[in-house]
Amino acid sequence: MKLQLAIDLEDVDGAIELIKKTKDSVDVFEYGTPLVINFGLEGFKKIREAFPDITLLADIKIMDVASYEVGQASKYGADITTILAAAEDQSIKDAVEEAHKDGKELLVDMIGIEDVATRAREIDAMGADYIATHTGYDLQALGQTPFETFRTIKANVKNTKTAVAGGIKIDTAEQIIAEKPDLLIVGGGIATVDDPAKAASEIKAMIEKGA
Repeated sequence: MKLQLAIDLEDVDGAIELIKKTKDSVDVFEYGTPLVINFGLEGFKKIREAFPDITLLADIKIMDVASYEVGQASKYGADITTILAAAEDQSIKDAVEEAHKDGKELLVDMIGIEDVATRAREIDAMGADYIATHTGYDLQALGQTPFETFRTIKANVKNTKTAVAGGIKIDTAEQIIAEKPDLLIVGGGIATVDDPAKAASEIKAMIEKGA
């Protein structure tokens, strides 16, 4: 199981400082959608240049023109790119092909999907590297968690690795670690606490203990 840090609420320089603090404990660093919107892939490139050896995910949430978007993300240094499960099947298939052509990976984000079981099985057959349950910020505010949806995904995929995101913090991490996702995605639970390095280290220790 790997730990991914979603960096959403920083500027690029702030993201770089956060990576410096947490890189000893984090396996994958996510250049979050707010960073994509505010600073584009040029900001992503700046992070890649500062950290040539870390694993970087570009959370660009592709919906169309998938081959081009994945290709651009790879060009700017992404190891993993995200596409929405709500995208057309052909877009997801094109994204998988483009990512794998460059030796990169693709994560399919299930945010907003109603029939999770059916879509998980469909995506599992398309060859993506990860399928992620994602309880977005708006639903987190209503008290929703990713646990039930993750269990549904886990029960319906045979080949694709699983990822989980949505309000995970130190006090809830152990519960989801017990469900054995391949990728545990934590955002504010590390990024917005007083001591991000300590929080990342504690969650990483939980993962290693539960592995």
